[in-house]
Amino acid sequence: MSLLKRLFPSAPPRPAPLYAAAVAEARRRDWYAVGGAPDTFDGRFDMLAAVVALILIRLEADGEAGAADGVRLFELWVDDMDGHVRERGIGDLLVGKHVGRMVAALGGRVDAYRAGLAGDDAAFAEALRRNLWRGTPPDTARPDWMAARLRELSERLARQSRADLLEGRL
Repeated sequence: MSLLKRLFPSAPPRPAPLYAAAVAEARRRDWYAVGGAPDTFDGRFDMLAAVVALILIRLEADGEAGAADGVRLFELWVDDMDGHVRERGIGDLLVGKHVGRMVAALGGRVDAYRAGLAGDDAAFAEALRRNLWRGTPPDTARPDWMAARLRELSERLARQSRADLLEGRL
């Protein structure tokens, strides 16, 4: 190993394919057309937060390596949210505050969805009502459908190897 590589080790690869797959999953039309997720900035944020939360929960099962991958995935998510907030015209002085609220929201969703997945579908659907629809689902929402589909996604993630996930195969 060269002296430079020892002095300046390269950072582990960021899971960009995994994040791209998470974004693609969160943008699937049926979440909005069938499940009733709001097709708004906030609704799309909430769907992406739900998918990323499920991936982070899955990565926890892989111990330290999975936790490290989760941190890198989280960093990509934060970078993406920062860009979206700036695109909405939020000034530099307020970007951190907005992104900080988004980070707190994601952390809350990870906890709520972890608890919901450990319980029955009704508990998970209730976690979705609180987080995806911010307490009051519209008439077009189908919380039970969303809970079942997100639980299926969680089960699909559990069957994937860490390597497959990092390659973006959900």
